[in-house]
Amino acid sequence: MVNLNTYRILGVSLLALSLLVPTYLNSANAQQVNINGAGATFPFPLIDTWRVEYQKVNPDVSINYASIGSGGGIKQFTEKTVDFGATDAPLSPTEFEEAGNPVHIPETIGSVVLAYNLPEVTTPLKLTGPVIADIFLGKIATWDDPKIKELNPDVNLPAENIITAHRSDGSGTTHVFTDYLSKVSQEWSDAIGVGKSVQWPTGLGAPGNEGVAASIQGSPYSIGYVELAYALTTGMNYASIQNQEGNFIAPSINSTMAAVSAAAPTLPEGSQPWNNVTITDAPGPNSYPISSFSYLLLYKELSTNPSINEQKANALVEFIEWAVTDGQQFAEPLGYVPLPQSVIDINEQTLTSLTFNGNPILTN
Repeated sequence: MVNLNTYRILGVSLLALSLLVPTYLNSANAQQVNINGAGATFPFPLIDTWRVEYQKVNPDVSINYASIGSGGGIKQFTEKTVDFGATDAPLSPTEFEEAGNPVHIPETIGSVVLAYNLPEVTTPLKLTGPVIADIFLGKIATWDDPKIKELNPDVNLPAENIITAHRSDGSGTTHVFTDYLSKVSQEWSDAIGVGKSVQWPTGLGAPGNEGVAASIQGSPYSIGYVELAYALTTGMNYASIQNQEGNFIAPSINSTMAAVSAAAPTLPEGSQPWNNVTITDAPGPNSYPISSFSYLLLYKELSTNPSINEQKANALVEFIEWAVTDGQQFAEPLGYVPLPQSVIDINEQTLTSLTFNGNPILTN
């Protein structure tokens, strides 16, 4: 026979269980938010760090990011197969219209570097824009060419053929690099131009910043363009490049920030077209000349994407707000420049304009 005290204990246990069940169910439901993005390889090391760190902030949200290149990211975003896109090249007017006039969210700032593999050379090289253009045009074909020797008189350059490496996929990094070359070389501008994909006169193609970095590492006497973070993590050598003021500048946090400082006051709102925004060949004595924003793409009305429900919309915007504020602390250790406050302010205004079924997602 069960006595009265047993019933009392049983009753208290059932009451406690009844209070715990709703909490458990709510937690179980909250854990099912998976946010999917795709695009630029340029910011991948940073986005991948955010993926890990945001789990500590909100373990109920998982971030999945496919590093497939800016062209692929724009395509998947426009086709609504991902929740957000990422690109190093702002959308062209045609892309902007085809994607339904989305918003640009600058997520970070980085540098494109000229990395090279010269086994016999330990002294950092100096290069100018016109010389870089001639190398990738195939007009400068050997490392001991007089134009390179003139810039590096104290370096014993080998009489070896230059192997150039470039992106084979649609790439925002290519857009940044060719935008720079078009500014410093009229021949490049006329013959090749600016684009995420161009007709390369010579060289080896590889997908992603990862692929180009691997090509350079595996090919002695090669040179190619990669994002600074990839050069740092792989220990590659890279050149100092002459800027507008005639100074040879190594890519760094400070030299990239110097390039950004002139552009920040003239940036558009996030919902406006950004196709004219460029910070390559920036003025200033300390500016590194091949620098760029990298962008996240979102729909202003998030229900435009049928795979985004209200719960995901809230989680997505909260994650991106964290990424462009608190998440900026992870940029500098990876070789990226944290967003200046003026750009963060633009992003905050953009995020507060986003809606789901017409209702604002952020109210602050």
